[in-house]
Amino acid sequence: MKIRFSAVLAATLFAAGLTMAADGTWTGYISDSNCGAKGANDNARECTIKCVKGGAKYVFANDADKKVYVVDAQDKVADHAGHHVIVKGTVDGGTLKLESIEMASASGK
Repeated sequence: MKIRFSAVLAATLFAAGLTMAADGTWTGYISDSNCGAKGANDNARECTIKCVKGGAKYVFANDADKKVYVVDAQDKVADHAGHHVIVKGTVDGGTLKLESIEMASASGK
């Protein structure tokens, strides 16, 4: 019985750790929800803007792991559509809660 209780407790704590939000700074591209990581390049600005006008959402495509996150503050990223940027904020599930955004340098750092 003690082993089962311990296993359940460990599983519960592990699951709780997975649901916690992650704060950080990431480098990547502002793309659209239609193209996601495929649209994460320096030549996608016009396509990203067109897709968002057609109903897609702005997303952030992380350079490091190629994960794509919907940006909560769509108005804050509109000027950066298709740009390589550095974002600060909190990732909660599949959503980036944006605190700040700035252009990444040409070297990507």
